[in-house]
Order: sequence, then structure tokens, then C-alpha cells
Amino acid sequence: MSTATVTPTAEVVTGTPVSTQPVTLTPNAVAKVREIMASQDPAPAGLRIGVVGGGCSGFQYSMSFENQAGMMDKVYRFEDLKVFVDATSAMYLVNCTVDYVETLEAAGFKFENAAVKSTCGCGSSFSV
Repeated sequence: MSTATVTPTAEVVTGTPVSTQPVTLTPNAVAKVREIMASQDPAPAGLRIGVVGGGCSGFQYSMSFENQAGMMDKVYRFEDLKVFVDATSAMYLVNCTVDYVETLEAAGFKFENAAVKSTCGCGSSFSV
């Protein structure tokens, strides 16, 4: 008698971003993430976007590179870029758009989230 082991996998959503995705990345953001990932050795499998407690207003966005999805992650694809989002963060990222902007003063990733009720004075944390 043989036994089979089933390994849980994350759901993979592909194609054009749809309303069921908690977060959307602009083409500028995708291009910048790809550029940064290409400079890593070894190259990571994807980008983790999340929400963590902290900051002046209660929550902060987080971005990091990951080698694989966690057991509770959903995996979203933006072209060939994998984005990992945990279930808790997904609740706070509904209708959130991540863009990469460059100005004369600064450059970086910008989160635009319709669910945010207020932000702190420095702009690095938010409350819902």
C-alpha cells in the first residue's frame, strides 16, 4: 500500500489585473522591481508586499524579496513578476496601487490605497 503526500500550494492568479487582486502594480513599478531583482545574486523568486503594524498611525507597508511563497500566501503575476501577499495583508491592500515615481527631490515606490483613512505627517504609516 502506498501513501501519497499532498503539498499545499498557493493560488496563482495570472493575466490582466482584476478587481479580485488586492494590489495592483503599475508598469513603472514592475519594471523597477525587475531591475532591482536582476542585480540580486541569487535572483529572488518574487516580491512580497505586505502590511505590518508600526509607525505613527498604526500600519506600514512592507516590500521584500522572497525565494518562495509561504503556505498562507496568494501569488499574483504581473507579466513575469510574482508578487506574494499574505492573507492578513490582503485585507488592507484592497484597491491599492503601487507605483514607482522619480522626481527631482526623491525616487521610490508609492502606495495609493483608497481604504486609508489617515496618514502620519511623515507619510510612512497609515490607519484604516
